[in-house]
Amino acid sequence: MATKQTGNPNVDLAYRRKKNAEEMRHQVITFALMIFLTVVAFVAVAYPKTFTPLFAVPFILVLAVVQVIFQLYYFMHMSHKGHEAPSLFLYSGILVAFLTVLAFVTIVWL
Repeated sequence: MATKQTGNPNVDLAYRRKKNAEEMRHQVITFALMIFLTVVAFVAVAYPKTFTPLFAVPFILVLAVVQVIFQLYYFMHMSHKGHEAPSLFLYSGILVAFLTVLAFVTIVWL
C-alpha cells in the first residue's frame, strides 16, 4: 500500500487509518459476497428438479471463477500498485493452463 508522506505524524497516521478502514470494508464486502455465492451454489445443487445438472454445472463453474477473481483482487491484494509483474505471471499461467485444457479436450473429442 502506498503511503502519503507529509512529514506530519498525525496526518500520516490519519491517512493510513483511513486507507486501512477502506481496505477492510472492501474485504468484508467481498467475503460476504463470496459466502452468498457459496450459498447460491449449494442451492443449485440441493434442488436437482429445479436446477438440472445441465444448468447447475456451468453455473457453479461461473460462480467458482467469480470467487477466484475476488480472492485474487481483494484477499491477495492484486489490485494494489506494484503487483504488475506477479499479475503478468499469473495471467500467463492461466492462459497456458486454459490452452492446455482446450488442447486436451479437443484431442479427446476429435
